[in-house]
Amino acid sequence: MRRIMACLDVGSDTIKLVVGEMNKKKLNILAVSELESVGVKNGYVEDPNLLLEPLKNIIKKCEEIIGLSIKQMVVAVSSNKASFEVVTGEIPITNDGNLVQGKDVIKVMQQAISNRKKTDELEYISLMTTSFSLDDNRIVKDPKGLTSKALAIRGVLSSTPKRNIYPILACLERLGIDVLDITLLPIGDYYEFKTKETETSVGAVINIGGDTTNVSIFNKGILTSTTSFNLGGSNIDNDISFVYKLDNKVSQKLKETFAVSLEEAKENEIKEVEDRNKNQIKVNQKEISEIVTSRLEEILNLAKKEINNLTKKEISYIMVTGGMAESKCIQPVLNKLFTENIIIGNIEEIGVRHNKFSSCLGIIKFYAYNARLKDKDYSIFSIEEQQSLSGNTYEDDDSIIGKLFGYIFNG
Repeated sequence: MRRIMACLDVGSDTIKLVVGEMNKKKLNILAVSELESVGVKNGYVEDPNLLLEPLKNIIKKCEEIIGLSIKQMVVAVSSNKASFEVVTGEIPITNDGNLVQGKDVIKVMQQAISNRKKTDELEYISLMTTSFSLDDNRIVKDPKGLTSKALAIRGVLSSTPKRNIYPILACLERLGIDVLDITLLPIGDYYEFKTKETETSVGAVINIGGDTTNVSIFNKGILTSTTSFNLGGSNIDNDISFVYKLDNKVSQKLKETFAVSLEEAKENEIKEVEDRNKNQIKVNQKEISEIVTSRLEEILNLAKKEINNLTKKEISYIMVTGGMAESKCIQPVLNKLFTENIIIGNIEEIGVRHNKFSSCLGIIKFYAYNARLKDKDYSIFSIEEQQSLSGNTYEDDDSIIGKLFGYIFNG
């Protein structure tokens, strides 16, 4: 069975949907869709009725690309006011030979969560496993195929306000979409860029989005704390608009395509644009770059303070992603403010090479990891549907990416 999954990210700036296939631990992108977000502010869905139409359109666009109806997906949700607690559980292994199987992994996970008491405000959404314990105090990451009379688990259970989840789920239910799993956005960011080094150390992930910036702490690959503040790329757009009296769309384009690091910026590099009064004005690269850099310094200084508030442990790395990680201004600011190892997101998947998609991509990988741990096969498409997809595929890597080369390189 091919392992095909779709992930939805409802952000304040844009809504993103990615459909991908995991093949030998590599993610191949099958379809990507993005639309401007409405009814969402600072990470919260304020008006589900406004959100319904763009959700419908973004799903339709991906369906047109792959030629199949999408009825299942995983959902990335905001980590605003998320909470975390260490949980443990233990079960006996009673089958012949005391061989640990995928169903035992699922059972011990359920047991670890079952004793926790839910509140009216919070919903459990993710269990990140730190370790499994077997007989003779053996500690392993994956116990399947090993023998033991008992299986114990230790992990971190994350909860998030129902406000972060239920409005999105209600919209998807009205569209006939079955939500297979819900995961916090920072987990996706981490899984997209994790390395062997990050799996053994403590670090921070900073996602600079449209309206908000999220700061999260990971301890040996486990999300332990997170916070957000209401500053992001849109504030930079507003700064440029205020200075030059421009529409925000024009300001956004200047930010993304004209601003560079202050070391590279040139006063004689001029771009002519139309202001709100329909007058042609000239802006120089140095001024634009100074505006972007100034606000980025403010955002990253706040992120640095939040890291210090979230953990007293020594930080080994700073992972930076989100739309503003694409800015040519960001590297010098990071070098100025941080002494830790800096990892600026570098998405390698063909067709989605932009950091605003990092959460979706990483969550598909995280879902695949959990499925392997539980020894479960998965796909949002049936065997018959997969066969219809694979009619014109490029088979060298046993994936269905070949059929979509035209979309990826021409779309």
